[in-house]
Amino acid sequence: MNLSFQVVDLPLKHTFTIAHQSRDVQDTLIVKLQDGAFFGLGESTTNPFYGMTISNMMECLERFRPIVEKVEWKTPAELWDLGKEIFKENPFAQCALDMAAWDIYAKKSGKKLYELLDLNPAGIPLTNFTIGIDTVEKMVTKMKEVHWPIYKIKLGTSDDLAIIRELRKHTDAIFRIDANCAWTADQAINYSGELKKLGVEFMEQPLGKDDLEGMKEVYKHSKLPVIADESCIVESDVKKCHGLFHGINVKLVKAGGITPGLRMIHEAKKLGMKTMVGCMTESSVGITAIAHIAPLLDYVDMDGAMLLSKDPAKGVIITPEKVTFPEGNGIGAEMIF
Repeated sequence: MNLSFQVVDLPLKHTFTIAHQSRDVQDTLIVKLQDGAFFGLGESTTNPFYGMTISNMMECLERFRPIVEKVEWKTPAELWDLGKEIFKENPFAQCALDMAAWDIYAKKSGKKLYELLDLNPAGIPLTNFTIGIDTVEKMVTKMKEVHWPIYKIKLGTSDDLAIIRELRKHTDAIFRIDANCAWTADQAINYSGELKKLGVEFMEQPLGKDDLEGMKEVYKHSKLPVIADESCIVESDVKKCHGLFHGINVKLVKAGGITPGLRMIHEAKKLGMKTMVGCMTESSVGITAIAHIAPLLDYVDMDGAMLLSKDPAKGVIITPEKVTFPEGNGIGAEMIF
């Protein structure tokens, strides 16, 4: 088994702004596992909010190289367990490796990943398309560029209700809103009624991740369901979110990959919570991986590659009508430059 990785810049079509950061280019790390004729690809983008950089991801992977290349591991879950100590402070790096492990494991099994997981791709929910914070005029322009049935609107400004009221004038699409921890409990509760009237389906992470008392009030009084994101990073967070949120949004890069992501999804389902997987503006490598587990979900946010002006990979093709997977086994994504 040989481990290698490649650094790639992902240029965005538009400056992407959320409540705590903006970017025009997203750098990402592509991990490759090669074993004879078989290879697997995985991906993790960097994120300054979580302190994840190309250099610290590569450093973790180099530390783990002797294990992944020399130790005989049979399943991705076994490899994930072998790496949990080295990667405990860097789940982003572990995600890229875990994704590559699932890709090569499924290829060796002669199956697509969703087949290996016994999932039916006909049950994939439609992804939303994300509109980052901008002037209202530019947000409207972004919607008109990509006509989509569901928009996820990033909020966290002093004029959030006004933004949604204006955007509603230009589309009948379903709205989902993501405040990225920017609101208070009172704001979330007060906004929820008006947002519901404006065709918003749910609110994602309205409060800071540690504002548990505030979330108790929002959960009790909100007119809309609330979905955890920053409050649900790792497996132990799922139970903590029960009774505070109606559902969880699992980010594979933050959780440490597909292996823990699947466990989080199944745990949430046992608790009667809605499940979602979100993306971090990955290329088609990471997005295609998400698509394979999407039949498990109530909601999915896998529009990352759609936000790029140039995608270095090819993989799943997403339209409002259907999701088309690559022909090959495994995850099936391939680098094209």
